[in-house]
Amino acid sequence: MKIRNCLNPSKPSFSFEFFPPKTDAGVASLLRTVEELAPLEPGFVSVTYGAGGSTRDRTVDLVTHIKEKTGIEAMAHLTCVGHTRDELRDVLRRLDAAGIENVLLLRGDPPQGQTTFEPVPGGFRYAEELVRFVREEDFNFCLGGACYPEGHVETASREDDLKHLKAKVDAGMDFVVTQLFFDNAFYFDFVERARRAGINVPIVPGIMPITNYEQVQRFTRMCGATVPMRLALQMERVKDQPDAVVQLGVAHATVQCMELLARGVPGIHFYTLNKSPATRMIVGALKGRS
Repeated sequence: MKIRNCLNPSKPSFSFEFFPPKTDAGVASLLRTVEELAPLEPGFVSVTYGAGGSTRDRTVDLVTHIKEKTGIEAMAHLTCVGHTRDELRDVLRRLDAAGIENVLLLRGDPPQGQTTFEPVPGGFRYAEELVRFVREEDFNFCLGGACYPEGHVETASREDDLKHLKAKVDAGMDFVVTQLFFDNAFYFDFVERARRAGINVPIVPGIMPITNYEQVQRFTRMCGATVPMRLALQMERVKDQPDAVVQLGVAHATVQCMELLARGVPGIHFYTLNKSPATRMIVGALKGRS
């Protein structure tokens, strides 16, 4: 199933993102998480791609296993980092042979120890180039990509960031998923600006339930997401109470999702961090209200 066909405001889908664990025990734990989330009937799940392609084989193996064993549509992430055109073509052929129909194409972050992104000889510098490559190679994938409601941290302005997104979409991208955000105003403003710029593909909001105070501090520093002042103050008051942090995070994300759904989003993508409880509580509450 092509993901673009299940992104419909009249029947929005819920989807979940996972990352490939480094150990066999971690993989087993992740597969249990997938089983726990399966009753929520996700439209799809996605599996990320490690820095420099460090989890390439696990990513391919996991999306193949999830689709074959659970029947849930699985999307593989693929980045430009550390790969030549030939290596990328090989990964795409493996995914195609495994029956994977959806791929999320990204530039990727610089490898650990590097502060700027540099493509390898014979590789790509931008996600736009990777999108064009996939289309020129005549693969029949449904292609997703990333977008940034508050602007990419490396982009000079939100206007420049939008131009880069337009180039990716024009190259052949079918839908995009946003970076995490905690204030819906950024999402709605971004969608309005994107539509004015002629970007008409589905824009799926990405939501990360807060479950750990230190973790969310680290993530927001990395990606530039803004934590609303009221939420920040509430988090500060309960930062030493793990259960209270989870309750606050779930409550905030649930309210976010209710507003997003009420205003016609095509779906909601949850950054699960390979754990199911918070996401199960949120989606359970949303489905109970539908």
